[in-house]
Amino acid sequence: MTHPVLADSPDAVRAYMSLTTGDDHTTAIVSFADAAHVTDDGRDHHGTSEIRKWLDRTSSEYSYTSTPLVARTNGESGRTTVTCRLQGTFPGSPVDLDYRFRLDSAHRISRLEIVVHDPERSLSAG
Repeated sequence: MTHPVLADSPDAVRAYMSLTTGDDHTTAIVSFADAAHVTDDGRDHHGTSEIRKWLDRTSSEYSYTSTPLVARTNGESGRTTVTCRLQGTFPGSPVDLDYRFRLDSAHRISRLEIVVHDPERSLSAG
């Protein structure tokens, strides 16, 4: 079930946010373009093979829950930012993170950057 905050987000963003909180990484990976690029915790992951390994590692390394707080989409730029609160067994919990998505022309995720939420940037981002 999709969280109400994500109701107006693009399909690929909703799929990623709902599927990666479980163990359905196979389905989540189809949301990504073949040459997608993910940056998380200062590390880069290129292509669906590396992204699948990253998803498997992060889900097995820590237990956590993710609650979407707000989603902002700019249809002209193909960018969506989802701010979530993560709580779990990782250092620094709880933390608010921004998931910054960029979609390609096929509406798949071409770029995802996960960073600590910065309220100042959120106010100026569109």
